[in-house]
Amino acid sequence: MPNPGVAVQVVTAIESVYGLRFPIGMRAWDGSRAGAPDGPVAVLRTPRAVRHLLLRPGRSGLVKAYVTGHLDIDGDFAVGLRHCRELVAHVRAQGPPRPAHWPRLIGLLARTGVGGRQLPVDTERPATDFPPSILDDTLARSCGYWTSDGPEYHLSDAQHDKLDLVCRKLGLGPGMRLLDVGCGWGSLVLHAAADYGVTATGITVSESQCEFVRARALERGLGDSVTVRRVDPREVDGSFDAVASIETGEHVSDHDYPAYCTTLRRLLRPGGQLLMQQTSGGGMFTGSYMKPAMATRPVERTLSQLRDAGLEIKDVMSMREHYVRTIDAWRHALDLNWDDVVTRVGAPRARIWRLQLADNALAFADNTMNVHQILAVRR
Repeated sequence: MPNPGVAVQVVTAIESVYGLRFPIGMRAWDGSRAGAPDGPVAVLRTPRAVRHLLLRPGRSGLVKAYVTGHLDIDGDFAVGLRHCRELVAHVRAQGPPRPAHWPRLIGLLARTGVGGRQLPVDTERPATDFPPSILDDTLARSCGYWTSDGPEYHLSDAQHDKLDLVCRKLGLGPGMRLLDVGCGWGSLVLHAAADYGVTATGITVSESQCEFVRARALERGLGDSVTVRRVDPREVDGSFDAVASIETGEHVSDHDYPAYCTTLRRLLRPGGQLLMQQTSGGGMFTGSYMKPAMATRPVERTLSQLRDAGLEIKDVMSMREHYVRTIDAWRHALDLNWDDVVTRVGAPRARIWRLQLADNALAFADNTMNVHQILAVRR
């Protein structure tokens, strides 16, 4: 009697070894299919996917199998990823395979052509900065503020409404001086100068961002009111009426964060206000393959460190649901531009972006990640 197809063997082995019901469908390179009859389908492209699933079914194995192209998910990617999260949580609770299971696993690996060979370990982890093609006209890579559910309301509108919200909270007006720490591609300094009449300074570590913001300011007739510098905030002199830190604090290590808060206070004049937008928590899969220079921390710790730096907290607002909608808009744009993104940056990096977006969207939806706007004042 011939052996059943690869998908049937793999699903049967996983369910037997880890004591669970495989949560989604599975299709293998030999055409076999198993698992759930409806919904997303895990597609085993090569025998190496089998090794990842059987021997490393936790998050690192699944992530590596997907990023390297040995495993795909057909259908709704986020729904499939949610089921994978459930699988990983169960495997973690179950622990590694018992010794009695190893002969079966090794035999299956041999039959599918993997055997005992070790898979190469990737030491380089691609960058995670999203491409402009999935962003709106502001080029903002931070959470938008969604004020409408209407069909004509899009990501661009939510980002502009976020910029207005920041400017209103800071009480910006003509003649005031604004500093944007980690200004990115300049959406806030350009908006604040054009619509609120402030003199805006942006600082960034990227020379390409400096050049972009300078050119955009000249195009809009804002050359006299917008300045951008490639400099560390600790090297900035002077005092400002308002300081913004929009999803920049996550890139400051825990060791340096108290000094970062002290620097923000120093840059404010007495009575000046700080608007900080910052994420907390993390997704399940993102950190297992990608290691960006980020250090998210609980909002309670951020508030404590701001107070220790001499700032009074005036307002804290959660924007968690707004990030779900923002990420969903980025995900939709990535899918629409998939072929172009792959051509520009390669399949592994594009897959990392797809995974990171879906993982974070689930984390914000489940409240394992959050983002807050914190308004503080230097008394």
